[in-house]
Amino acid sequence: MVEGLEGVVAASTRLSRVDGEAGRLTIAGYDVDDLAPQATFEEVAYLLLRGRLPDPPGLAAFSLDLASRRALPPIVHDVLRAAAADGTPPMDALRMGASLLSLGRTSEAHEDALTAIAAFPTIVGSYWRYRSGSPAVSIRPELRHAAHYLHQLTGDEPSSERTRALETYLNTVVDHGLNASTFAARVIVSTRSDVISAVTGAVGALKGPLHGGAPGPALDMVFEIGSADRAEEVIRAKLDRSERLMGFGHRVYRVRDPRADVLSHAAERFYNADGERGLYDLVREVEAIALRLLRERKPHRRLDTNVEFYTALLLHGLGLPAELFTPTFAVGRVAGWAAHCLEQMRDGKLIRPQSEYVGPIGLHYQVSSLKSEVLKSET
Repeated sequence: MVEGLEGVVAASTRLSRVDGEAGRLTIAGYDVDDLAPQATFEEVAYLLLRGRLPDPPGLAAFSLDLASRRALPPIVHDVLRAAAADGTPPMDALRMGASLLSLGRTSEAHEDALTAIAAFPTIVGSYWRYRSGSPAVSIRPELRHAAHYLHQLTGDEPSSERTRALETYLNTVVDHGLNASTFAARVIVSTRSDVISAVTGAVGALKGPLHGGAPGPALDMVFEIGSADRAEEVIRAKLDRSERLMGFGHRVYRVRDPRADVLSHAAERFYNADGERGLYDLVREVEAIALRLLRERKPHRRLDTNVEFYTALLLHGLGLPAELFTPTFAVGRVAGWAAHCLEQMRDGKLIRPQSEYVGPIGLHYQVSSLKSEVLKSET
C-alpha cells in the first residue's frame, strides 16, 4: 500500500512533466523558463488545449473567442454579492461562482473548458470589488487575459509592465503534473461528469492549505526582518524554535523549484520598472541567508527555494492582498485543469483505485431491548 498514492502513476499526460531530481518543469514540450516569460497567457492556454502554439490568425481567433466568454450569468453576480455581504473567503466565492458557469449553456466539454478559463478572472475580480464595497467593472474584450484580470480587480487599465508580470506568473503556474487539484478534476471527469463540475471540484481541492500553499507568510517573514542586517538573527531564532521557513522546500523538487527562478526574474524586471528595487534586493538577501542556514542546520535535507517565495513578492508588487494569492493561482491553473479534463475524456477511463481495509472484522449486530420495544410499538 502507498499512502497518499505517492509515487503511483495514475495517468499519462502530454501536458506537463515535473522532474523533481533535475529541477525541471516542461509545459507541453517547452521548458517553463523559456515559455512563461515570453508567451501570452492565451498562447499557453491554446498550447495546453490543442497541443501546439497557435499561428497569428489562430491566436487572434482564440483570443476573441476567449474574451467573448468573460461575462457572467446574472445569478453569479447575485451569489457573489451575497457572499461578499457575508464576508465569505475568496476561494469559497470562486467555488460558488464556478459551479454556476454551466447555467444557460450547453454542456459541451471544449466549450465548458473555454468558459471556465475565461470566466475565472471575472469571478475573482467581481467578488473582490463587491467585498470592497465597489460595483463590478465592465468587461473590456480588447484587453489581454492577464490585463483583464487586473482591470476587473481595480477598474484601471494596467500598464504593460504589470500585465507582463502577472502574465508570467499565470504561465508559470498553469500546470504542474498530477497535483491534488488536477487529480481531483481528472477523477471527476473520468466518471463522464462535465468539465464545470470537475473544475469546481479542483477549486475545492486547491482551497486546502496543503495544496494551495501559503505564499503570504513567505513575504511576512521578509517584512518581519525589515532590513538585511537583521536577517540572520531572525532566521536563526525561527530555526531555534523549529519553525518552518515558508517558501523553502517542496514535496517533489529535490533541488531549486524552477518556477522560483522564473518568478525571481519576473519580479526583478517588475520592481526595476516600478521603482521599488529595495524590496526585491531585501528578498534576495533573505533568501541567500535562509538557504545558507538551512544547509547548515539540516545538511541532509534539500530545502531550496520554492514557487511560493517569489509568488508572494510578485503578487504583492502588483498590489494584490494575500487573500487573493490562491484565487490568482486558480486563475492561471484553471487552464491546466481544463486541458487535463479534455485529455482524460479523450484518453482515459474511470479512475477507481482500491483501498485497504484496516478496521475490525467479525463483529455481530445485536438488537437492544429498547430498540425491540420501539419496533413493536411501530407495528
